[in-house]
Amino acid sequence: MPMPSTSRSEASHRAVRLTHREIEVLSLIAQGHSSKEAAESLYVSKRTVDFHLANLYDKLQVNNRVQAFRAATRLGLIPFEPSFGYARGES
Repeated sequence: MPMPSTSRSEASHRAVRLTHREIEVLSLIAQGHSSKEAAESLYVSKRTVDFHLANLYDKLQVNNRVQAFRAATRLGLIPFEPSFGYARGES
């Protein structure tokens, strides 16, 4: 019996592994923080945050923050927590 074929994109998505720090950065960015704000929150430089974002874009094969967030939630790498109607920091 032949094995079901898997497209290259499906196979690459299953292999995506994000580091703890990449998840932290993406979560802050998804909450609407700028790279500078995320850096201050994580006690690192803005350049470090941008480095993590570049790694995320490469791993998720995307070009921007919105695409990265959507890809990561679709793949179950980060939880989807809508916060529409709330300002940052409010619950």
